[in-house]
Amino acid sequence: METIKISAPLDEKTVEKLKAGDQVLITGVIYTARDAAHKRLVEALDKGEKLPLDLKNQVIYYMGPSPAKPGHAIGSAGPTTSGRMDIYAPRLMAEGLKGMIGKGDRQQPVKDAMKKYKAVYFAAIGGAGALISKTITKADVIAYDDLGAEAIRRLEVKDFPATVINDIYGGDLYEEGKAKYRVSL
Repeated sequence: METIKISAPLDEKTVEKLKAGDQVLITGVIYTARDAAHKRLVEALDKGEKLPLDLKNQVIYYMGPSPAKPGHAIGSAGPTTSGRMDIYAPRLMAEGLKGMIGKGDRQQPVKDAMKKYKAVYFAAIGGAGALISKTITKADVIAYDDLGAEAIRRLEVKDFPATVINDIYGGDLYEEGKAKYRVSL
């Protein structure tokens, strides 16, 4: 299988080309945010406040890093379970979010929002945080510093490895995998 090199932020043409099962290497700028930061982002939107980042075409990585060792941009940077962000994700996609990276499957309302707003969900390899951190060349906290590891960070990445799980066409790699091995009784 061919690996596709893509740039972040994502443009609509790139999102339209991606299909469930595609292996990608992401280079550019992505942001980190977990449930506490997502809650604050949605609360700010509900109050009509300006967000600390423009979500248009952005990719959010669901991750909370460990402290960086001397000479490194970031510590271990593995994905967290995406389902905790499901109650917030559709609202952020409505604001222009085009990509999400995490682990685990997504609920149907999130999959529906991906089709509606043309966004994709990527999986990063759980348990590979030390390896993933090597693709992160710079990490800066940009918002909610009081959240510690859950603060929003701006990451510069080079060849960050991920797999497209959900695409804008309704493709779902997890469901395809289950169906392939399902045994009818």
